[in-house]
Amino acid sequence: MKAATMVARYLLGVGMLVFGVNTWLKFMSPAPMPEDGTQFMGLLFGSGYFNAVAILMIVGGLALVVGRYVALGLTLLGPVLVNILLFHLSFDLAGILMGLVFSVLWFVVFWKHRGSFAAMLSADG
Repeated sequence: MKAATMVARYLLGVGMLVFGVNTWLKFMSPAPMPEDGTQFMGLLFGSGYFNAVAILMIVGGLALVVGRYVALGLTLLGPVLVNILLFHLSFDLAGILMGLVFSVLWFVVFWKHRGSFAAMLSADG
């Protein structure tokens, strides 16, 4: 299980790094999507909002690849993955596979490091 967790951590980390850096370097072309999804993404990019998302993806991905501050990396990437899934559920259901794969990888890594989240997930007042 330790090897599977390490592979999941590297795949998720490298994937987030690649897609985060692609925001500026544009070495991958975007997949075609419905018009409303294209308009929504245009707003995110045009407003500069996606620059902040890309920075979170890069920092979180680096934390996972390096293997230090894995809990911080997971914390930064969790909301990004939720938004990826929500985008595809709302605008482009056909493109949801990559988001699901990254989410499964996230949960595999999270399960290994769940002790780091114990205080945050406790019901103490």
